[in-house]
Amino acid sequence: MTFLSTPFQKVTLDVFSAFFTKLLKNADVLIDKELNLQQIRKIISDINEFLYTNYDGIGSTVTLDQEFEYLSDFHKFWEKHHGEILNPKIDEIKCSQAVDTLHNVFKTFGRKPFYELYNTFGLTPQEICQIRYFSANQDFRGTREFEDLYQRYKDDPSTFDKDEIYTDPEGFLKKIGATKLSQSDKRARYAKTAAQILIDNKIEPFDLFSFCGKDVEKVRDILVNNTGSGFGKKKADMFIRDMYVLRVWGEPKNFDKIDVASDINTIKVALRSGILRTDIPLLSSFLDIFCYQYGLMDGMNAKAWRRVWEIWRERYPEECVESPSLIDYLAYRIIGKEFCRESLAIFRCESKEHEFKWHSTRNKTCQVCYNNSVRSKAQVVGKVLPCTDKDGFIAITQSKFVAGPESALPGIKECPFVSVCHPREPEFRKLNPPKSISILGETGWETARTRRGEGGGGLMS
Repeated sequence: MTFLSTPFQKVTLDVFSAFFTKLLKNADVLIDKELNLQQIRKIISDINEFLYTNYDGIGSTVTLDQEFEYLSDFHKFWEKHHGEILNPKIDEIKCSQAVDTLHNVFKTFGRKPFYELYNTFGLTPQEICQIRYFSANQDFRGTREFEDLYQRYKDDPSTFDKDEIYTDPEGFLKKIGATKLSQSDKRARYAKTAAQILIDNKIEPFDLFSFCGKDVEKVRDILVNNTGSGFGKKKADMFIRDMYVLRVWGEPKNFDKIDVASDINTIKVALRSGILRTDIPLLSSFLDIFCYQYGLMDGMNAKAWRRVWEIWRERYPEECVESPSLIDYLAYRIIGKEFCRESLAIFRCESKEHEFKWHSTRNKTCQVCYNNSVRSKAQVVGKVLPCTDKDGFIAITQSKFVAGPESALPGIKECPFVSVCHPREPEFRKLNPPKSISILGETGWETARTRRGEGGGGLMS
């Protein structure tokens, strides 16, 4: 056996030895010599055993209204202690700074940055509600998706008929193009259950509003409390918000109880701005068994944005949006998906004599040479967040939310949240939101389990 004989293999072992020594040092345990190969084998086996294997009698947990055997001892530990380990907190000072920013946007640009307005193509309120009700729980969100669904409705209105959907939910998924999304069996159940809610109450989606006495909190309760509908709190809040913004349901009661539709983009903005903080950076989804971290951060994110809205309402009661949910479009679509991504590209000319920055990675030409009537190729050598670079305006000013007749923030040159995030300060960290691995499904956690001593197991692609 010559495993230790090559320099590369020796360095690899040294790296692991240093890593494990650091772990012990952090726990105030010292070792006085480098680990050997046999020790490393045993440690890796033990780590794998603790994290990802189970055994008879390990016990079970309940989630998704089902009982599941724990995947490992770490799974049991993480379920119980993830909250205190991450320790997420809402930062009141940062929330106050966010309020100043939001209020400035509101005063400067009016209500448009807080309202996502689809082109509804002259559909009636009843038709808009019909389409959104049966698509919101399927992860359809955004203008382009709504336009596609509108066309499908126009081609065949029976596509969104509750009785048709209840009878053939798989056919409905094919008609709206949802089969390209993952976990179609789950989505079929969502469609069927959503239809059943209407059938049982002898109503159409539009009638939910009057059925609940115009109380949107009651609408949310009906959707969320019907197990299998696909309407968690987040998707129900998103659906209700759209019904308000699109003026489908007028003058609702308890609209202020509807939250920002928490997702990875609004969580990302919350973490990078500091309105939501954790004691350690978030873990990889590979360690977040059964998505405890994701669920915790999802809930805390909604609370953080609600706290921002509460301060805003207290400070400027006459100049504030009506509900936390109306912050969603600005935080999610404009800042989270557009401004808070590495859209400022750094190029190097093929001559290697100069670099320049550009708003699109699809560019293939050296723009410096081109401005001097010389044709040269260029290639991308890096991408950065616009807010972290003095030339970030190159990307921001080209955004569709800044330039053009439909812009929501015309003329700005930097992200509105720079005064909250302070992205060019040394302490700024480009924190990432949590990712989720489904518990069920072909590539979910439930297919990952394996017994101790058997080997294998784990997630599939």
